[in-house]
Amino acid sequence: MAKFLYSLGRGAARRAWAVIAAWAVILALSVGAYLSFGGTLTNQFEIPGTETQRLADQLSDELPEANEGVGTIVFSTEGGSEFTESQREAIGAALDDAGEVDGVASVTNPFQAQDELDSQEQQLSDGEEQLGQLIELRDSGQLEGAVAAGMVPEGVTAETVTEQEAQLEVGQRSMDLMGDYGFVSPDGNTAIATVNFTAAQPEIEPEEKEGVMNAIDDARISGVQVDYSTELAQTLGIFGAAEVIGLIVAATVLFIMLRTVIGAAVPVLTALVGVGVAATAALSLSGVVQMASVTPVLGLMLGLAVGIDYSLFVLNKHRQQLRRGVPLYESIGLATGTAGSAVVFAGCTVMIALVALAVSGIPFLALMGGVAAFSVLVAVLITITLTPALLGLVGLKLLPQTQRDQVTSGHFVEDAAHVKTPRSVRHPLLTVIGASTALILLAIPVASMRLGLPDGSSEPADTTQYQAFRIVDETFGAGRNGPMTVVVEHPEDLSQAEVSELQLNVGERIQELDDVKNVVPAPPEDGTNLAILQVVPESGPADEATETLVNDIRGLSTEFQSSDDASIGVAGQTAANIDISQVLADALPLYLGVVIAISLVLLVIVFRSLIVPLIASLGFLLSLLAGLGALVAVYQWGWLGGLFGVSDPGPILSFLPTLMVGILFGLAMDYQLFIATGMREAYVHGHPARVAVVRGLVGGRAVVTAAAIIMASVFAGFIFSHLTMIRPMGFGLAVGVLLDAFVVRMTIMPALMTLLGDKAWWLPKWLDKILPNVDVEGDSLNQHREPVESPADKDQRVAQETVDAEIASALGRGCAHSTTLR
Repeated sequence: MAKFLYSLGRGAARRAWAVIAAWAVILALSVGAYLSFGGTLTNQFEIPGTETQRLADQLSDELPEANEGVGTIVFSTEGGSEFTESQREAIGAALDDAGEVDGVASVTNPFQAQDELDSQEQQLSDGEEQLGQLIELRDSGQLEGAVAAGMVPEGVTAETVTEQEAQLEVGQRSMDLMGDYGFVSPDGNTAIATVNFTAAQPEIEPEEKEGVMNAIDDARISGVQVDYSTELAQTLGIFGAAEVIGLIVAATVLFIMLRTVIGAAVPVLTALVGVGVAATAALSLSGVVQMASVTPVLGLMLGLAVGIDYSLFVLNKHRQQLRRGVPLYESIGLATGTAGSAVVFAGCTVMIALVALAVSGIPFLALMGGVAAFSVLVAVLITITLTPALLGLVGLKLLPQTQRDQVTSGHFVEDAAHVKTPRSVRHPLLTVIGASTALILLAIPVASMRLGLPDGSSEPADTTQYQAFRIVDETFGAGRNGPMTVVVEHPEDLSQAEVSELQLNVGERIQELDDVKNVVPAPPEDGTNLAILQVVPESGPADEATETLVNDIRGLSTEFQSSDDASIGVAGQTAANIDISQVLADALPLYLGVVIAISLVLLVIVFRSLIVPLIASLGFLLSLLAGLGALVAVYQWGWLGGLFGVSDPGPILSFLPTLMVGILFGLAMDYQLFIATGMREAYVHGHPARVAVVRGLVGGRAVVTAAAIIMASVFAGFIFSHLTMIRPMGFGLAVGVLLDAFVVRMTIMPALMTLLGDKAWWLPKWLDKILPNVDVEGDSLNQHREPVESPADKDQRVAQETVDAEIASALGRGCAHSTTLR
């Protein structure tokens, strides 16, 4: 591996323009594929096999209008006064225009719909009064005489009165179920219009949504505020201003570390090329597969972060070698062969963790993992080809001017040996106890974590989606933002009257359940054995009470199966979100086990130790739980919510814990590789185990520190993204990376390695014989090289030997102190 990468890096540096041209062509082809084949992104998720998806497919086949995509428009008067007649007319005209937009099936005028409801209620009241007189005449036997005397219209008989009585009862029962359901608020200052599209929700084109909003906005209705639900107004773009800020912070960190603009530009440029290729290639698939908007954003986020970091690792190794006087092309080859080997194995670890998302059996999650893994693959390929090419072009300009002069004159000696022994390895036992306790305390909120998908309350407070959600919540009740579709499947031989009776019986039984506000029966349709009811809960779509209600309604199916041979199911986005969250929660333990098992095998091969991989994995679990704990505290509990733009705390994004497992495990192993390989290199070259720990930590902590800050900066830029689902993802990954890099990899792990000493590198002899030698440290590169030691190398070796003795002395005192504590 090391020899191959050495040749690849050296060759790329010597043929820099050919490599650059090749990547330019690849980027152009990828962009062309996106422009030719790219399709529409969505914020809807489906999981085949769930109850909700089965019902959605059935409704699509038998009652297509019940499976149409919808959007909500909320009108409210700016002064809080009742709508004027002119405002009502202007809103009606605007809604008529919206109904003419391509892709729109119908638009509900709230004022007409409310008038119809009020009229029906009045007709029922009048009919009840008139029918009461007829019933009294019928029961007293005077009906025929009243007809003959002209007191009652001709044709009225006892049978027709009985029929009218039954119809009135059905109407009254329906109105009782609906309760205060309406389209205009009681005080007359807020109205809800519903837009029905011809396509199902995930298939609605952005142009159709924009056309509806433009039709309403163009009306410019005086004195009326218009807000749109998330189904209409949510942005599906993949890059915004907040993400750019994160990239600027990363570039600033690079400049501070490298002290040259050119040096800082190389990792950023290679990362941008990588995400350009990966993102456009992934988006070119959106025309043939249903792709969530968060999918390419995840690839973009991860591609930027690892792209910068991986390039930095090779660049930093090359920079150190240049400062020791290694010739330019030789240094690039060596850096690619050594740091590049670590990059390849680190990238493989991340990709394995992401591709393993397929074991969840959830298609959209597997697609997310595949796109993100592809982004990492492109980042690795860029690092071992384009980065060496650019390094070959910039030459010594990678170094600050003073260092360039010293390298040119041959008098520069790197002063990296004179480093104070880190505190974490001087007091290892105290370090392990203190740092582990801190992470455990951070992890406490995980015990109360709830999973769900975002609704309008998760949007920033200044967006129209949030305003629409809040106005509906305050005026019509929280549940109106997330109504459910209850589907009653009955025998096909029932008459219309029997279907209506069954539908009302189900509705009345549902109304008896806790947390039910309104039940709205839909008129029975001919040619189908499905009856539909809309159920509006008291609680919001993401509330725990709503989840309980969905399960309670489904629980009624057994009751009606035995009495009426009918089954009851719950469809709609609210129920779908609950099903998706449950499936993801069930799949998480399996996925975690698979990822750790596969990656442990890789780490045993790389480090040739059983203990080091175990330390790496246990440390990851600590940082993962602490990161999830911080996520719950901010986004579910609302702690520091104002600082991170959390308007209304709610459940954690249902697939975020699963994604965090895959991404953070891969990134944690990156930092483990870049620090622990230095430790192993020192150990196999004859240094005492505890001295090797310090050498590896001191040699790798600067670049890992910069890499972690850069990666966290890129992730943190997404905390204020325009996409609701990506914000908690950016927060969780940023916190997780910082905790893992600084608390686990550079604190707990070296302390444990110091306590274990030689035992940390134990490996059974039989296993040592069968494991392949992957040579991550690049020892094979020196096998056929003449051992020439320059004066600078000699000075550094002597200085390092002196420091090794000081380290051993300091470690002896620290471990003696730890022994005393034990």
